[in-house]
Amino acid sequence: MSNRVDNNSEAEANAAIDTLARTIWGEARHELVHAKEAVAAAILNRVARAEARGGHWWGSTLVEVCLAQHQFPCWDQNDPRHAGIFKASQKDRQFATALRIARRAVRGSLKDRTGGATHFHRKTERPWWARGRIPCAAIGNLIFYRNID
Repeated sequence: MSNRVDNNSEAEANAAIDTLARTIWGEARHELVHAKEAVAAAILNRVARAEARGGHWWGSTLVEVCLAQHQFPCWDQNDPRHAGIFKASQKDRQFATALRIARRAVRGSLKDRTGGATHFHRKTERPWWARGRIPCAAIGNLIFYRNID
């Protein structure tokens, strides 16, 4: 029984790492490492916030948060980055970097440079949810926010 639980936990961790890495790659593959790490931190902050509340509409696990509808455009079928998410492999240097970041995130050894952000957007975008909000960090070409539900 213990071995089955360990295998399930390992499988869940591997799925979380893969999904998080693909989200990082899809949302920030052209960003510097600190910005990629910040994307991972924002996703981890969403998971932590959901755990603290006993659940949240955007999901409670890394996989649920990453795949939540309308949260990360790279997972939306109409987004141009969507098809590439499934083709990315370790041969792609940017995806290999995203995998390393995701592994650190799942292990709990990733520093949060965002100050607790749960949301972000590119500097060139102006999403409705950011109107009137004060950013908590700007890293690379990304702007981060906290306290957004």
